Amino acid sequence: MLLKVHSRCNLACDHCYIYEHADQSWRGRPLVMSPAVVEQTAARIAEHVIKHNLPFVIVILHGGEPLLAGVEALDHAARTIRQALAGHAKVALGVQTNGILLDDRFLELFFRHRIRIGISLDGPAAANDRHRKYADGRGSHAATIRALRRLQEPRYRDLYGGILCTVDLANDPIEVFEHLSGFEPPEIDFLLPHGTWTRPPPGRHPDDPATPYADWLIPIFDSWYDDEVQEIRIRFFESLISLLLGGPSGSESIGLAPVDLITVETDGTIEQGDVLKITAPGAPATGLHVTWNSFDEYLEHPGVQARQSGLAGLSDTCRRCSIVQVCGGGLYAHRYQAENGFDNPSIYCADLAKLVRHVAGRLATDLPPAR
Repeated sequence: MLLKVHSRCNLACDHCYIYEHADQSWRGRPLVMSPAVVEQTAARIAEHVIKHNLPFVIVILHGGEPLLAGVEALDHAARTIRQALAGHAKVALGVQTNGILLDDRFLELFFRHRIRIGISLDGPAAANDRHRKYADGRGSHAATIRALRRLQEPRYRDLYGGILCTVDLANDPIEVFEHLSGFEPPEIDFLLPHGTWTRPPPGRHPDDPATPYADWLIPIFDSWYDDEVQEIRIRFFESLISLLLGGPSGSESIGLAPVDLITVETDGTIEQGDVLKITAPGAPATGLHVTWNSFDEYLEHPGVQARQSGLAGLSDTCRRCSIVQVCGGGLYAHRYQAENGFDNPSIYCADLAKLVRHVAGRLATDLPPAR
């Protein structure tokens, strides 16, 4: 469950999928999720948990920048959700933030509610501040690393969820990896910049067979894979390995498992994954609202159903591919083309194929031969 507790941000990152792409619905939404919407959302989560006998749910406080909602609003959200699910299911609370506002008040709030904290950082100052900057052009690196250092303190170490990094081809991959590793995160999540066939990501051209993103990620994979004492998890790489060995994926970016994400906006509207905002105006919309609609109704929405159909929902090209069980067609939004919707491979198809085969080759070398 992704709760958009605040619809604005204190940064003006030029690669942001919420503010810099096709869907601009954030402009008409309330700044902060009201207490009434929080309470109704918590009731819907509890309703869903009880009906389906779910033992465990994850609720992420998201934005915009969620810390802009303030300590009191986040305290109310955490208390309300835990109270609604008490005796029904375990709940893991998290928050994804740029860290700029992470001070003692927020840290103690998150400590009290056991809320794990994910921080967004793209590398050293020059690498990070190329995109993650304030509206006046100042970089955010210095403020963000202050937050990361606080999470390294013994009192808050258990709250440290990890670092989210958006890949930028202009940066040196090993330099980025070593910089992020220096903050001792339990996990790093490398994200491909969001793009489509209609609006390709930087350095990715539809007719070019080059694989710049695979070439960027492979040195990091090799460095991480060769480390004999592996202390940092990299979700994308772990998911690739798991899928190649017949296991599940830990990421909606790869694999064929149904997507289990529900987004609730600040006004209470229930939407599909917010990365669909990169494709077209209104693309994530369902017409549903927590006041009148259940999450079961959300799951029946045609757009949601399309993301639950596994192999059958992929393009002909993907279904014929030998690595489709691992790649899964890539992230749903990355398949979009204005002319035919999502009936395409990922714009990152060539990169994903090269990366999958590289990882498979490393595994094949290390695994004992089959009897």
